[in-house]
Amino acid sequence: MSDETEDTIAEIETLPLDAWHRRKGARMVPFAGYEMPIQYEGIVVEHNWTRQQAGLFDVSHMGQLMVTGDKAAEELEKLLPGAIASLKPGKVRYSLLVNEDGGILDDLMVTNATPWIEGDEDAGTEGHWGDPAYYLVVNGAMKWDDIAHLREHLDDDVTLTHMDEHALIALQGPNAATALNRVMRNVIDDMVFMESVCHDFGEWPLRITRAGYTGEDGFEISVPAEFAESLADRLCAEIEVRPIGLGARDSLRLEAGLPRHHHRNRPGIRRPRLRAQQEAPRTRGLDGPRQGHASARRRTPAETCGPGHRGTHARARGRADILGRHAGRPDHLGRILAHARAAHRHGLRRHGAGAGGNRTRGGGS
Repeated sequence: MSDETEDTIAEIETLPLDAWHRRKGARMVPFAGYEMPIQYEGIVVEHNWTRQQAGLFDVSHMGQLMVTGDKAAEELEKLLPGAIASLKPGKVRYSLLVNEDGGILDDLMVTNATPWIEGDEDAGTEGHWGDPAYYLVVNGAMKWDDIAHLREHLDDDVTLTHMDEHALIALQGPNAATALNRVMRNVIDDMVFMESVCHDFGEWPLRITRAGYTGEDGFEISVPAEFAESLADRLCAEIEVRPIGLGARDSLRLEAGLPRHHHRNRPGIRRPRLRAQQEAPRTRGLDGPRQGHASARRRTPAETCGPGHRGTHARARGRADILGRHAGRPDHLGRILAHARAAHRHGLRRHGAGAGGNRTRGGGS
């Protein structure tokens, strides 16, 4: 065995749910620097189950970050083209991390996590918002680069915390809300797409966000690592929920037309730079230094269509539009996977490992 191979093996880490996956019979593979489950029963079976019921995904490889301080929004707006200062507490926005030239380094989700401080009648104090805080979720393969970039460019008055002692569990599918509401009654009743709440489930402090990346309605739950197995067991005890591997996660995104990280983020070419400009809302001023900003820009669907549609759920609008009339046909998944394999082979022949410039390191979200 070469020294290089030994170093590669040594770099592979485990996530909080590693033993849980193995007990469930998962096939484990290296992914984004971690041992992760690629499948349990089989990719097609797990894909279809998620489309029909609800799948539990371990996405703990993603980077969970907290940015705090009075200048947190101002500093983030120098690095993200989206409007952060106008993001209300509990709301979530899709944005991009860009470099000095406007090239995309990564895409991410940012939540205004500013806490509400309850008042005390006896002490004569009123309830108020606490110190500004923003919760970021970045792609697993890029999180160390993202953290380095943020540490380099954020002001010293702002604190960046890597929440590396937390796991992240995604519950996705048309019955995700039904299952989660049965486990945690009345917590998600009023939540709509791109909203986030904190909830103490017994002794488990959770952050629950209505979002996901499968083309289905769903939730992402941030939980301290020590409680991750108990939470996964509790969710999988519901009849609608089964554990789902990375293979089905990719096929679900492929079917819904949602790109993987290295298909959409390339900092060195012009197209992402233009896309970074399009991500910024038109109402954004130009009163300070911002990486990649040159003019006012239009809003994205993620910013205008997310939290505004109160009273309707993402699945009520989106599934038929995203998947189309073919989604229920048993041969549809097989066809798109066949096309994907053919395109992948063609891409390898065309670009090859030595093409260099347009390729980014693997992994992704």
